[in-house]
Amino acid sequence: MRVLVINGSPNSNGCTFTALSEAAKTLNENGVDTEIIQAGNKEIHGCMGCYKCREINKCVFDDLVNEAALKFRECDGLLIGSPVYYSSANGSVISFLDRLFFSASFDKTMKVGAAVVSARRTGCSSTFDALNKYFTISGMPVVSSQYWNEVHGNAPDDVKKDEEGMQTMRILGRNMAFLIKSIDLGRERYGLPEKETRIFTNFIRGIKNT
Repeated sequence: MRVLVINGSPNSNGCTFTALSEAAKTLNENGVDTEIIQAGNKEIHGCMGCYKCREINKCVFDDLVNEAALKFRECDGLLIGSPVYYSSANGSVISFLDRLFFSASFDKTMKVGAAVVSARRTGCSSTFDALNKYFTISGMPVVSSQYWNEVHGNAPDDVKKDEEGMQTMRILGRNMAFLIKSIDLGRERYGLPEKETRIFTNFIRGIKNT
């Protein structure tokens, strides 16, 4: 069992990394392997909506997104972390996730998703909501903890002193490991939920798009 961890901070060893590392360490202790990808300091082009990925089965911009997509396909869960910038996530990680989820068109049903946010003071809730939307549009169960998955501090040492935040990360790791294992058992016994042919409509007349 494996979780792909995306560090969306430009600082590869900063506050967000500190929080993700605590959750990843707990996942490892509970029998789930982890791999951290540093995405927040890369030059990530935004999605252009060109739909070329539907023809070539990968994003037309051949960068870290395509590399991550191959690992995403094989993993059981995705853990995403971002600092708070103007009450939202780092722009680079948003561009990364837009392209990753759009171009990686394989079935993500029952892959487990979790988001972690880091802030000096405020803006965590709106950033947390933005990251979770990638999971909830993809049939991915979202992992919670004892509190919203956030830490506070202006430097890694500050985050380590955030005892409640670090405990939240550990509980998140345990809950994520438990959910991944439970889904694996359920898949083996019951299979995945029945699929329906996707219906696409617009919001004007409810007519199917062509």
